Amino acid sequence: MFTGLIQSIGEVRSLDVGTAVCRLCIGSSLVHDDLSMGESIAVNGVCLTVTGWDDTSFSLDVSPETLRTTTLGKLLPRTTVNLERALRLCDRLGGHLVAGHVDSIGTVRQKRKEQNAVYWEFAAPAETMHYIVAKGSVAIDGVSLTVNRVFADRFSLMMIPYSLEQTCLKERRIGDPVNIETDLIGRYVEKFLTQHAGTGTERLSREFLAKNGFL
Repeated sequence: MFTGLIQSIGEVRSLDVGTAVCRLCIGSSLVHDDLSMGESIAVNGVCLTVTGWDDTSFSLDVSPETLRTTTLGKLLPRTTVNLERALRLCDRLGGHLVAGHVDSIGTVRQKRKEQNAVYWEFAAPAETMHYIVAKGSVAIDGVSLTVNRVFADRFSLMMIPYSLEQTCLKERRIGDPVNIETDLIGRYVEKFLTQHAGTGTERLSREFLAKNGFL
């Protein structure tokens, strides 16, 4: 589990994709921070497992499914990536709960300066837009952000200069692909209500959600 607050920016050293191994190697200062074998690290919002390291870089195995459903399969050497180590129970939850399980690949549709911030629009598939909520949370390449407005096929948000400089989103251009993860709490709530449709449990659940401002 992650928070969507990027801790470091790494640099891709290599992505080896073959029949016997799919391995991503990233140069990062995290190798000096008590890194351990088997721990989880989010790379551009994708939860991966550390399988080795040396003095300047660490490696992670990547499954074929991950390569197909995220932007990781397109990474080139020297590309920068957002990095976040897994959340500890004693940590502050400054962003929102991020699983590191990407829902879809979106596209940067607009990007422009607006006073002290940068305005963004991201296009996303319909099945992803279903879970995008105005003033709700979304993770873009692993970065926890707040949705401003929701349209039929896209959504907008703002980023302050500090957030932009601390992540590799500053390098994204119009037309670039990004990993999108929607708020997992919303997905679980919908599944629960769907499974219990037409039951007393559904009625009580909807009453609770309405009472607390969720509906």
